[in-house]
This record gives sequence, structure tokens and C-alpha cells, in this order.
Amino acid sequence: MKIKRRAFLVLGSLLGLSPYLNAQVINGFQKEFKEVEKTLYAVQDHMFPEGCPLPSAQAMYMTQFLYDTMQHHSFDKDIKAFVIEGAKELQKREKGKFNTMSSKEKEKALRAYEETRYGSSWLSRIMTLSMEGMFSDPIYGSNTKEAGWKALGSYGSFPRPKTKYLES
Repeated sequence: MKIKRRAFLVLGSLLGLSPYLNAQVINGFQKEFKEVEKTLYAVQDHMFPEGCPLPSAQAMYMTQFLYDTMQHHSFDKDIKAFVIEGAKELQKREKGKFNTMSSKEKEKALRAYEETRYGSSWLSRIMTLSMEGMFSDPIYGSNTKEAGWKALGSYGSFPRPKTKYLES
């Protein structure tokens, strides 16, 4: 197949402009996160359920905070991969049924996962990232109405951030 020069130039121009044509392309991270989002939500919801002294994962939008934080260009790629792979491993261990398990079954599954070195590290990372959301400034999308701070009787530092993330 032979392409004429003019067709080549037009095609090249269109390809060069494609990022600016407002086409929504799902990047690799977005796709991978979507695959494990329900599992991450189920884990965070189990760790921070409704009715506890600390605000719930649902009330704090912890899974959305996790996504927003991890998709930022400055977020560590290795941690991002670890979070995704750990959730996939949990799904695999529980034959895709973790999200629909009862609270007791989830507790048993998470305790068993915690007994592995990998699972223990992964659960620790999820706990850390979830708590970062709960106690961060509300500008980052979690700690709704400063509920995390209020639960501890403590407040963030001053001056408070004016923008969500530094652009650099």
C-alpha cells in the first residue's frame, strides 16, 4: 500500500492534534483502577465502617481520594502498582467474591491475607493511604466537613492549602 505525500501530511497532522481534540482516552492506570475499585472500596469500607468513632470510608470518599492521589503525576509508580496488584491478588485469593462477602467473611479473608508478607504490607499501605485521606486537608477531597479532624479533636496546619496539588 502506497500513501501519497498529501495523505501522509494530513494524517500526520491529525495524529499530532489528536491529544487536543478533547477525545477522552482511558490511560492504563484508570483502566487498572476501575478493575479493582470495588475491591478497594470494600476493603476501605471494612476498615472504616459506619458507626465507629472515626468517620466511615464512605463518608470520607476514601476510594475517590485514593484514585485522585494515585493518578497525580508525582505519585510513586511503585506504590501505585503495589496498590493495584495487591487488590488483584485479594480478588484472586477470594475467587472474585470478596466484595459480596459478609462482614465476618471479609474479616476472615483479610486476616488470612494479613498472614502473608505481601498481604500484610498491602493492607498496611491501604490503611496508611486511607488515613492520609481522612486526616488531610478537605481540599484534597476527603476529610469531609473536617470530620476526621473533629473525631480526634485536632486540626490541620496553617496556612491551609489554596490549591489541590502543586503543579510541577
